[in-house]
Parts: sequence; C-alpha cells; structure tokens
Amino acid sequence: MPADSTDPIGMEASDLSGEAASLLPVRMLNEYVYCPRLFHLMHVEGRWADNQYTIEGRHIHRRVDQLDHVLPDAVAAGGFADEKASASASHASEGKGEEDGNAETSDSVSHAKSSAKAKPAGDEPPVITRSVPLSSDSLHLTAKLDLVSSDGSEAVPVETKRGRVPNNPERSWEPERVQLMAQGLLLREQGYACDHGVLYFAGSRTRVDVPFTAELEADTLRYLREAHLASQSTILPPPLDDSPKCNGCSLNGICMPDETLALAAVPLDKQRPDVRRMYPAREYATPMYVQEQGASVGKSNSRLIVRKDREPIAEARLKDVSQLVLCGNVQVSTQTIHLLCEANVPVVYLSTGHWFSGITFGQGLRNAYDRAAQFRVAADPQACLQFARRLVADKAGNQRSLLRRNASVPDRVLDDLAQLPKRVDQAHSLEELLGLEGSIAAIYFQHFALMLKPRDFDANWDFTHRNRRPPRDPVNAMLSFGYALLAKECTVALLSEGLDPWWGFYHQPRHGRPSLALDIMEPFRATIVDSAVITAINTGMVQNRNFTRSAAGCILQPAGRKSFLQAYESRLDQLVTHPVFDYRCSWRSIIRLQARLLARWLRGDVPEYTSLVTR
Repeated sequence: MPADSTDPIGMEASDLSGEAASLLPVRMLNEYVYCPRLFHLMHVEGRWADNQYTIEGRHIHRRVDQLDHVLPDAVAAGGFADEKASASASHASEGKGEEDGNAETSDSVSHAKSSAKAKPAGDEPPVITRSVPLSSDSLHLTAKLDLVSSDGSEAVPVETKRGRVPNNPERSWEPERVQLMAQGLLLREQGYACDHGVLYFAGSRTRVDVPFTAELEADTLRYLREAHLASQSTILPPPLDDSPKCNGCSLNGICMPDETLALAAVPLDKQRPDVRRMYPAREYATPMYVQEQGASVGKSNSRLIVRKDREPIAEARLKDVSQLVLCGNVQVSTQTIHLLCEANVPVVYLSTGHWFSGITFGQGLRNAYDRAAQFRVAADPQACLQFARRLVADKAGNQRSLLRRNASVPDRVLDDLAQLPKRVDQAHSLEELLGLEGSIAAIYFQHFALMLKPRDFDANWDFTHRNRRPPRDPVNAMLSFGYALLAKECTVALLSEGLDPWWGFYHQPRHGRPSLALDIMEPFRATIVDSAVITAINTGMVQNRNFTRSAAGCILQPAGRKSFLQAYESRLDQLVTHPVFDYRCSWRSIIRLQARLLARWLRGDVPEYTSLVTR
C-alpha cells in the first residue's frame, strides 16, 4: 500500500506502526465494541480468565474448531462453483455431521442453506464449510468463521452464540452484528457477494438474519479503525460505570470496574452505588504443601502424586492445586514441572529451616507495561517515600488493632501506637521511616505476649522481643516461618499480575530478596501471620513438644509445622469484610486484590495505592 494511501477502514498507512499493523482478530473487534477496557486487557495486555460462559461457549464451538476447512473459490455472478471443490467440501461437511450430530449446528446449517437465494432447478446445493480461516491485509483483519454457506458467487457467514436471542428490536446486540459484518467484509474480499449473515443463538435454538446495511458497514469500518488505534495505546481505558455488562464478563475480577471507580474519588464518594464483588469470595484451588523429607512429586495424567520409597503417600488433582510448596529435601520430576508451568501453577521452594528460597513459574503474564511503570516509580524517590509512608502507617494500625482486640493493654501503649504513625507523614526519607517502623514494632512486640494464652501451661512460651536468623524461642520460630509463607504468597500474587517481585519501593532491591513482595506484605503481617500464631498457641494446635531447642536456635518439628500450616491456611481462607469496598472475601483473595490494585496505581488507573487496615 503506498504511504499516502488510505485503506478500506479509512486509516492512513502511517497511522499503523509495526506491531499495530498486524492483523486484528474479528473476535477482538467484538470485544472492543462491547467494552474498550476489555479489549485492552485481552488484546493489548494478554489477560484471560474463564467463567461458566466462556466454558459453555467453547463447548458450543467444539465442532467447528476441530479442523480448518478451505473455502471454495468464488465464481462470477451467474456461474457455478467448481464441481470438484463443491463435492469435496460437501463430503467433508457430511463426514463431520456423522461424527457429531450436534443439533445446534445442524439447525444453523439448515438455516444457512435456506438463507441462500433460490437457484433454478438442477443447481448444486449450497456448500457448507466450517471453521474457515480468512484474513485481509487491506482491512488489517483476520478471522476464523464458524460456518459459511456458499453458493456460486454468494456466501452467508453463520456465527454461533452461546446465549439466547436478546429481547430488542434487532434481536441481536451491536458487538455481534459488527462481528458478523466484519466476516462479511472478509468474504467480499474473497470475491463473494455477501449481503447478510446469520446469528445462531444456541441457548434458544433460534436463528436471526442480520442484513449488511450501509450503516452497519460504516459503523464496522469505524470501529475497526478505532480498535487498531486502541491496540497501540498503553493507557488502560476507564471502566464501565455500574454497567450490567460487567456481571457476565470473565475478566471482571481483573478489570475491577467498581473498585476502580470507587478509589478514583479521593476522598471516597459515599453516594456511589455499592461495590459489587465480581470475583469468588474464596479461591477453589489451594496450595499443596509437601514436607515429608525424602519424598518426590510426580504426575499421572492431570494428578499430582507424592511418593516416598516408591510408595504413594498423597495425591491431588491439578485443578485443585494453586501452588506446589516443597519444604526441604523434596524432589519434583521434570515432567511435573512442565505440567505445572503449562497450568500456571508455581512451584515454591522452602528450605528445611523455613526460608523462602525461590519459585519456579511458567510463562504466565509478562506485562511489559506494568513492569515499565514499576521501574519508573522505583526510580522516583518521592513516589517511593509516599508509598512507604502508607505501608508503615497501615502496618502500625493493624498491629494496634490486634493488640486492642486480644489483650488487656494499658491505654498509654495504645496511645503511643496511635501517635507514632502520625509522624510517618512527616518522614523525609526511607531511613527515617525505618526508624519509626522499628520504634512501633518494639512497642508492639514488647506487649505481644499478653495475647498468648497457651493451653499447655508447662510450656516455655516466654516471649519478650522479636529475634530471628535463627529464632531462639517457639513464638519467634513460628513468626519467622509464617512471614516466609506470607512472602511466598505475595510473590505469587505479584507474578500473577506480571510485576517484578524483586524490585521494591520501600524495601530497596537486593540480590535474592523479593523486595516488592516484602513491601505489600507489611500491612498483612499482624492480620494474617501474627493472628495465626496466636490461634495456634491459644488453641493448642502447636504445643511445646513440637519444638527442638538448642544453643543454635529453636526449630519447629514436622508435626508442629503441619499444625501451624493448618492454622495459617485457615486464616488465609477466613472471610473478612473489606473495610473499603464493604464486601466479604478471604484474606488470600485480598492479597491478590492488593497486587492488582498496586498494578493499577502504577499505571495511573487509580490515584493512590490503598492497603488494608482492619477496623
């Protein structure tokens, strides 16, 4: 195309740069018309999530997606398609009909045949071709058509939809009509006359004719141009405001439309509609911990098998596992790692001494835009200081709340914990913040023992201050183990958002330290780990006999480690009312939410990063 020419979508050649000049899938054009923010998340950032509607949609399309067919060449008006090609395509269609007598597709085929204009007696029947790949360099468009009914010089595209016929005058939605019109434009480029298409709604087993009017064609070309330009943008479009479209969207938990709009108002607008929780309150899949020393993890089809001395000792379905956590001397096969990487299930390594050693993660999300924004903020001392102030203040607030709820603490202690965070906003450097955080932590841990009410009164649960590397008493041993688990959880959440867990803002980057994970975990230390430690001690889940003490430190034995893991995981699974959005979800879901909000703050989607402070 000459540099000064325009193509059918009305776009100058210079409007499209390298990557943007690539072909746009027609499916993405549908998503752009439906919601530009959804288009950006899916097409630009490569985000995807399943829900019941996407799974049902794949099931409906299972037949047409089995094998790509070649569309017969169009012939001049009044002529006939090549007899051999027609017979071959017809035979392929009949063969697939024998393999899968799908009623929905059969109905759509019969209607496609009847939709073709009548031919004189003796004419060949329409050729039905499924799963037809087409593309156009002039339209910068590509598609795989569900079904095409072609008859000589004419063709009718048939698009299958999962749901029911809409109750509106057009009996269809605009994104669907635009998608079908785009398919018609591709068929026209193949030499076919194409003046209408068919939408088949599997939910109501109904066919709807969509005429290709001049107005629909103009709208489609306009949307196509806008979508190509939007594909070059790194700015996330604003979310839809209280839209019913969000309810059935598979990416609503990633998009967070209501949360984004709620946080966009500073201070928060109490008059806004209630924030809808559009993600599960709890995650179905949970971490699988393997701490049996000498054990190995293998796979059998889509199941993980734990063996010791070649004998199975545990197993789990892959879909039930969110992380595979290996504690100490535990092996995992290469085939298992491949399976987990393909399923985006991370493998986490903890040392025998409970240090978080590292993580194996599949390709997952490689979000260059979020990482670029993360590095820009990390290079800005003022932005890092603003972020760190909020973390320290919120951490102090949660520590004070835990003390106030679980111990009879003198009022002066609570007053000190309320006054010190007020100095955080006046801190002029990260070093000054570290000093304030240390002062707050000293007061908090000085009175931490008041929250402990062990059932085994003979146990030595003396706790006066925080110590580590190695911990020298049972309480510090559990705190250190819990903080390692929390760092692991935050690292996985950040990787899921495409961020770099090793490049932090408050905790400065250091080789081998997940600094950003340590940043976002600060407000959760008291609410998750400290709370789990208190529960494990006060309920007797972990007892004095579960520890080995020596001059070198205090070690949590396997039985005690298993019991503490139960207390920790129970805390992560506990539902809590979110103090900002006022809906209920688990602590693990909130950690994932905070990682997502951090990415939104880095990109400017929300004005500030808001961590969670318990009431």
